Amino acid sequence: MAALKKLIAGNWKMNMLTPDGTALAHAIGAKAQGTGCDLLVCPPATILRSVAEALSDSDVAVGGQDCHEAESGAFTGDVSAAMVRDAGASHVILGHSERRHGLGETDARVQAKTVTAHGVGLTAIVCIGETEAERDAGRTLDILSAQLAGSLPETGVRGANTVIAYEPVWAIGTGRTPTLDEVEAAHGHIRATLEGALGGEAATIRLLYGGSMKPENAESLLAIANVDGGLIGGASLDAESFLAIAAAAAA
Repeated sequence: MAALKKLIAGNWKMNMLTPDGTALAHAIGAKAQGTGCDLLVCPPATILRSVAEALSDSDVAVGGQDCHEAESGAFTGDVSAAMVRDAGASHVILGHSERRHGLGETDARVQAKTVTAHGVGLTAIVCIGETEAERDAGRTLDILSAQLAGSLPETGVRGANTVIAYEPVWAIGTGRTPTLDEVEAAHGHIRATLEGALGGEAATIRLLYGGSMKPENAESLLAIANVDGGLIGGASLDAESFLAIAAAAAA
């Protein structure tokens, strides 16, 4: 199987106002050409259009951080998939652990959001991952299997519209990471599970590692089998750090 082109995606979370966000976008876009991997930044909804415009002539794609599962309606404060697309995004993060565990999002809701995202032409980055208690109980692989089964649509999942991000919940924003062997085991299991559900199409779906990836550990993490990129949190808020991870992906 030919290696998939690496995707380095930055999740800016609830950070950046328009001046800082557009400055960061310009700094990343200015040095993005020739990195050898695909680059994506996911700013807050309030500056999504500004960032998309700042990166319109660059090699950097733009994504949203979430969308509602309904096409439209009385959902005050929410943003539809069509709105995310209309603001200039090509991707959207769904099921991030901060929403699953902080806001009670279920697999079923993530699945519904993914269906809606696909329907408007967005590539869904579907996040899965175990808590520390689940890992300590030896349930990591079972949790990943259940989240994949519950979060992905029953039909229409392809490499062209879906990315899976493995994020051990206990590693996000903590500076802690699993061992390389643990990451390899998780990603190998995700790939095998997708193969069981999707057959040959599973080979086209990129699997990202998320959870305290930074320039210091990026090269070793990105060299692991079935790690096709990274979903980057804190390090994506600094252009130099983000581009260093991109350089490691191309190494």
